[in-house]
Amino acid sequence: MTKPKIRKIKKQPNDTGISGWYKIAENGSKCQKLEENITSDWLVIGAGFAGLAAARRLHQLRPNDRITLLEARHVGEGPAGRNSGFMIDLPHDLSSDNYSGEGSEKDNLQTELNREAIRFAAQAAEDYGISSEVFDPCGKINGAATEKGASHNLDYAKLLEQSGESYEMLDAQAMREVTGSDYYLDGLFTPGTVMIQPAAFVRAVADNLRPHIGIYENSPVIKLSRQSSDWLVETPSGSVSAPKIILAVNGHAQSFGYFPGRLMHVFTYASMTRALSSDEVRVLGGQSKWSLTPADPMGATIRRICGTGGDRIITRTRFTYDPSMEVSQSRVEAVGKTQIDAFQRRFPMIGTVPMEYVWAGRLCLSFNGVSAFGEVEENIFSACAQNGLGAAKGTFSGMMAAELATGTHSVYLDHMLAQDPPSRLPPEPFAWLGANAVMRWREWRAGKEA
Repeated sequence: MTKPKIRKIKKQPNDTGISGWYKIAENGSKCQKLEENITSDWLVIGAGFAGLAAARRLHQLRPNDRITLLEARHVGEGPAGRNSGFMIDLPHDLSSDNYSGEGSEKDNLQTELNREAIRFAAQAAEDYGISSEVFDPCGKINGAATEKGASHNLDYAKLLEQSGESYEMLDAQAMREVTGSDYYLDGLFTPGTVMIQPAAFVRAVADNLRPHIGIYENSPVIKLSRQSSDWLVETPSGSVSAPKIILAVNGHAQSFGYFPGRLMHVFTYASMTRALSSDEVRVLGGQSKWSLTPADPMGATIRRICGTGGDRIITRTRFTYDPSMEVSQSRVEAVGKTQIDAFQRRFPMIGTVPMEYVWAGRLCLSFNGVSAFGEVEENIFSACAQNGLGAAKGTFSGMMAAELATGTHSVYLDHMLAQDPPSRLPPEPFAWLGANAVMRWREWRAGKEA
């Protein structure tokens, strides 16, 4: 543990572009800003998947305690509401060539941890009456657009077979029936993924926690200091004094002074069409909603949705490593143009469809693929670095941070505590040069999968 000291947080979240998920989500909640000095038994910083899971688990374990949650922006505006919405149960390593892993005990353990997170989220969805439009246990497809991608799917199927996991192979005709497109050679369907409308989901969880937990939005932390046995956390308009803190800010853990030189800040990019017309829906064909990850991790993730906001298609492509934790609007717009091309290659039958929203989303990865988890300073507990799987791993990290902070033992917590710490990155600018060179090469190699 580091020696307690005053920490001034100068770097605040800066999310570029407007998330389509955030804009089309129904918002019945009223944003409350912290404008007074309060005391609390527990403070959670960050209202993404990890922070909300931590707050819900704390309330389960300490129902009579005062729990406060601070969010720098409006709930759903940040990375959680920019997520692709895949709560994936199976190993899904973005740094691999084909997700397939090694069929090892480690992969099986990760699957069980992901599923525990999904069970926790599913119980929240049931308790709060969250609709299937927002939380849908419908599974997903790994789509292959090339022979190499199809080979990746076969490798993945062999791993699933060895692990006793359920799956279904889809041929080109079946893929056309699902997507309306003849772009894909085959697909591999797995039933365990839950598809969420990410902004609507985190809002719904936050709104249902509000009667029990003080949730303050647009209240970024600007200073953290030790005051006797408590921590004093200051925002621009107020403060919270609490003995214990759960830090659920993903990569911004470094803005608080933790894990220096050990976290990789990666951005991915997404576009959402305007609502499709009835004629476009008819010409497109296929199913009204489906979700597809690429057989090559550097390819294009595609979702079709319907319901609130209309019939739309979402495209997610490209990764960039940006240690500043910021990207420019011009970068987002440039990537958005390439996503129009990816969309038109898949759906030429409906012609040019404008992208109504284009945005960037922040990921946080560690070089050795582990979370930034544990007690990082006296009574400050980190649930950060979700390695590109924020919905599942973020939820799990938040749950475990609450258990660690309350002294609640579980076999799942034992697994988290047994993991190695994030390993040190190469110094800059070598990390930036190396990471971006590898990602550009892998995107080029992905070919038609992108």
